[in-house]
Amino acid sequence: MPTEVTNYKCPACTGPLHFDSRISKLKCDYCDSEFEPEAVERIYADKEAAAAAAANAPKWDTAGAGGEWGDEAAKMKAYNCPSCGAQLVCDETTTATSCPYCGNPTVIPGNFSGMLRPDYILPFKNSKEDAVAALKKFYKGKKLLPKNFSDQNHINEIKGVYVPFWLFDAKANANLVFDGQKISVHEHGDDTITTTRHYRVVRSGDVAFARVPVDGSSKMPDGHMDAIEPFHYAELKAFSSAYLPGFLAEKYDVDAEASQSRATERIRNSTISAFEETCRGYDRLNTELAQIELSENSVKYAMMPVWLLSTQWKGKNFLFAMNGQTGKLVGDLPVSMAKFWAWFAGISIPLMVILGLIMR
Repeated sequence: MPTEVTNYKCPACTGPLHFDSRISKLKCDYCDSEFEPEAVERIYADKEAAAAAAANAPKWDTAGAGGEWGDEAAKMKAYNCPSCGAQLVCDETTTATSCPYCGNPTVIPGNFSGMLRPDYILPFKNSKEDAVAALKKFYKGKKLLPKNFSDQNHINEIKGVYVPFWLFDAKANANLVFDGQKISVHEHGDDTITTTRHYRVVRSGDVAFARVPVDGSSKMPDGHMDAIEPFHYAELKAFSSAYLPGFLAEKYDVDAEASQSRATERIRNSTISAFEETCRGYDRLNTELAQIELSENSVKYAMMPVWLLSTQWKGKNFLFAMNGQTGKLVGDLPVSMAKFWAWFAGISIPLMVILGLIMR
């Protein structure tokens, strides 16, 4: 007697399919799409193969990321923030007075240990004066900002920090299946009829990725780091502590192995996007299958320049970040409700007076 029942879902809308004996095809109960049984079996076989490949996906070789500090370690200092837990390092001539991530003025000296020596460093290209000018421009015209943000002395607290990054190299071998849809609309009497034709679009090939960045800091919001990209790698230098004086450097707290999933996701999304661009002539394109295998994997460790300013408002931290190479910036901006209501009153009261005169 049978022990297993297979339920297929519609590739177009994920609704249940049933076999319609009148047309000898699988038909969707919801969108009425029709499919050859062999085509649906092929789609499900592709999905099972993709799942198996993902389960056996090779990991990146992280052994070559970073190295030993050697004699340079004696010239380094470490600071710990008791508020947010950030661990900062710098050369012996640099003093840390506050945490660049949470703004806590208390940082505690600690021992310099447990950190790999980076393979690369991207030197700061924008000065502190550039960062302050960018902040002022960023704030300009935003009249509802709390005083904490627009205060000149506060703006000058911006700090240059080398943020730890893992740079992933890989080659992606992709087998992709898209549901290409061509949609037409026409009038029939008083009815509007929409016809959707589905096409199975197949793509395959290799895409090489070099230095896909993933920050190794849990304190730095991923959205901030993604927003200030890209960094121009042509200016990468072999790491030297000579670039550190006057700046802080964060000790990574997310290692290369823990960062692999994010790198894989970025490569996967970029691969799908690259092949989607080759599928022209469709009104809509849905990804049905994305079988992506990675090979030639390697990782390097680098320090990237970022100007940071952290401040608190109503018990919340707000972080501003600027790419220290390109000047691209992003920031969290709160709204002062006192200024908002003052602004609202300044507009609404005159309007009420005018309205009252008109009504008379």
